[in-house]
Amino acid sequence: MNDLESILKRLDNLETHQSLRALATAYAVACDEHDINRLADLFARDAVFCSPNGAMVSTGRESIREMFSAILKTRGPGFHWTHDVHATIDPQNSDRATGLVYSHAETTPNGVTSLAAMKYKDSYVREDGVWRFSRREINFFYYVPATKYNKGLNQTNRVFLEGVWHPADFPESLDSWKRFEAGEWR
Repeated sequence: MNDLESILKRLDNLETHQSLRALATAYAVACDEHDINRLADLFARDAVFCSPNGAMVSTGRESIREMFSAILKTRGPGFHWTHDVHATIDPQNSDRATGLVYSHAETTPNGVTSLAAMKYKDSYVREDGVWRFSRREINFFYYVPATKYNKGLNQTNRVFLEGVWHPADFPESLDSWKRFEAGEWR
């Protein structure tokens, strides 16, 4: 690889990382603004959106559009923000990448003010020069009504959906967490 090729590759990597951060932010903004068309356009044509608890599962851009339309009909105002966006570009295919995005949200499902902390496990694809989600998996650390925040964080069941507590998606399910709890870190 000559100097120019090396510079162009590094420039593409920098632009890709910035584009993926912008994609994560655009998702948060589209959710908050209930902009379904903008939200759907952030996903590849054959994208998958899923959650370990099975509450949100959809395949294909149009199906994802319908899923979010139904979800956002139950939501009033909300505010999502992303923190860390860690992306890794596929060394074999610069049009593919994976990422981990940490996020928080304040939402109002069915009029109940709620707080959430989550991380997204993402796969990305560059389609026609535009980065989109090819897979987005939402994992909840907690999702609780604001009035149950103190109680909710002190238990394994930290996800409150439709009036029922569910196990959080992490960290208790992580192998590293299990090894630590078993004392295997020594």
